[in-house]
Amino acid sequence: MAENTQDSDEQIQDKKVEEQKQAIKQDAKGLYRNASTFLKELLDFRHDTDRESTIELIKADIPFKGATAWILICSIFIASIGLNANSIPVVIGAMLISPLMGPILGMGMSIAVNDIDTLRKSLINFGVMVVLSVLTAWLFFLLFPLKVESSELLARTKPDIRDVLIAFFGGLALIIARTKKGTIASVIFGVAIATALMPPLCTVGFGLAIGKYEYALGAMYLFTINTIFIALATFVVLKLLKFPMLRYANSAKRKRVARVASFIALMVMIPALWTFWITLGESKCQGGYELFMKEKVHANENLYLRKDLYSYENKTLKLFFDGEISEATISALQNEFLSYPELNDFTLTIRGNKARGIEQISKANDRYIIELNRLEDENKQLQKQVKALQAQLEEKDKQIDKASSTPAVSFSAVAKDAKIRFPDLSSLGYGQVLQSNFMKVDTVQTIFPAWKFQVADSTHAIRTKVLQDWLVKELKVNTLIVK
Repeated sequence: MAENTQDSDEQIQDKKVEEQKQAIKQDAKGLYRNASTFLKELLDFRHDTDRESTIELIKADIPFKGATAWILICSIFIASIGLNANSIPVVIGAMLISPLMGPILGMGMSIAVNDIDTLRKSLINFGVMVVLSVLTAWLFFLLFPLKVESSELLARTKPDIRDVLIAFFGGLALIIARTKKGTIASVIFGVAIATALMPPLCTVGFGLAIGKYEYALGAMYLFTINTIFIALATFVVLKLLKFPMLRYANSAKRKRVARVASFIALMVMIPALWTFWITLGESKCQGGYELFMKEKVHANENLYLRKDLYSYENKTLKLFFDGEISEATISALQNEFLSYPELNDFTLTIRGNKARGIEQISKANDRYIIELNRLEDENKQLQKQVKALQAQLEEKDKQIDKASSTPAVSFSAVAKDAKIRFPDLSSLGYGQVLQSNFMKVDTVQTIFPAWKFQVADSTHAIRTKVLQDWLVKELKVNTLIVK
């Protein structure tokens, strides 16, 4: 009887535990559903979308004429002055009034909704915008007497992966704000500042005005990055929001336009991805360089770094130190340099000097470093040219050897004629002999005559000379040596 009571208590206990587990599971499921609902309501912006108003607003911002053109010119002047004076607030003010976003959003929108007419207008106005901006900045920096290479200008000449991310997420924020019912103006202003479309165009004009075209190319590269990724973000968001595709009465035209739009979208995405990949590689190398300098150079109290020259294009890092650098220290730095995989393709050069702490000598040393770096780069280019010329010369030598290796006519026929013309010949050999003057090895064509009768030296020389002249003519060769 006691055993039955104990079994009953255990069953009741097991049942309570099972009920508690089921209650916990139900609570967990409810929490998950509540969390999912909360996140959907928090992040879903589709119910706030005003498709017709968005398309109308974007189309209205595309044209560049009249007041819009003058606003652009004034904002370019303001930005150029701010960049020249290294004034960030002035540059920000110029970006706030700049109307640069319209054609870029128009390109992304027109590709997303299959609107070729709007795409054509966007591209035309985009070209006008770029030309007008660069021309305005070029005129300012050309005529303005103070041409200072400020840090704000130089910062726009070398884009990296951060610029790609800023452009893409800035473009996302911009188009999401545009699609919302009641456009969020503060977001549009913030994106105009973050993506910084105007300063690169001003820097392009600055580079052209002072003749430093590498500045212009770098800044135009940054502007291209911003443009492509803002347009790409616009395309992606409008596709996610399922904006209606433009319909054409002519079915064939609709299909043709759809193909053209798809092709243009692909062409936009390919350079965008390529740009992302290139800037990602540059950023990785830059990060590896900065980490190496921090951990292995600046952290070493026994090293007195005077100057470092980092070149991603030439894949070189040159370190110049005050004081003598021992071979052991150089080897240690070289080995530690190999532990940074981002810099595997780079060459590390280390140089030291005996002077330290003397201002005049330090300045002279700085000039020497810059000049030495220039000479080393020139020497590298000259070495490449020398190698190319050597390769061309070797190829020419091979062609000459090949051309001279085979006589123009059959030797057997010439030998028969020689036997008739020179009855005293008992045999005639012909071949190529390697000959060296200890500077260069040449291949010379040689004949080996054997005569039946010996004659006086003068007579032998005459008959050998006659044979040689005749064979040169018959074999059609330039030179021929008699052995």
